[in-house]
Amino acid sequence: MNKKKITLSETELIHALRQKDKIGAEALYDMYSSSLYGVIYRIVQHEEIAEDLLQETFVKIWNSFHSFDSAKGRLFTWMVNLARNLSIDKIRSKDFRNNSKNQDIENTVNFIDEQKSTAINPDILGVKDLVDKLKPDQKSILDLVYFRGFTHVEAAEELGIPLGTVKTRLRMAIITLRKFFN
Repeated sequence: MNKKKITLSETELIHALRQKDKIGAEALYDMYSSSLYGVIYRIVQHEEIAEDLLQETFVKIWNSFHSFDSAKGRLFTWMVNLARNLSIDKIRSKDFRNNSKNQDIENTVNFIDEQKSTAINPDILGVKDLVDKLKPDQKSILDLVYFRGFTHVEAAEELGIPLGTVKTRLRMAIITLRKFFN
């Protein structure tokens, strides 16, 4: 017996989540689990850990929804940032680093369930084409920070440039990308 997926408009979803309505939690999962899993998996690259982090992300969204401010940005962006931050925290944790050193070689193979479309493919979304239009210095920083999970400090170290330059170039890249969506 297949359960019908629940879909709400962003406004209806935000209202349901603010009211702690069960339908909001169900719609949230139905509408965003695949996308958030893709973001998480791309960072941690371990299926089981990604699944655990997805669950942790939804719990955090539910428990901290009062801090979401629609005036500051879209719901999806806020959720992706939560998922991304939890994932980065996980891969920096001592426990994760120790476990990844002890993994068998067969466990290091990446698995992506393409039948469920659980990974975001930037090519399909057209994001890759848009990112290719950026200046090379902006493109490299965007890749490090958003696609590879580097912090601003780590990106500065990797590229051998000042932290302020990283932040400026990243901001300019985002401003340029926003123009494509307006």
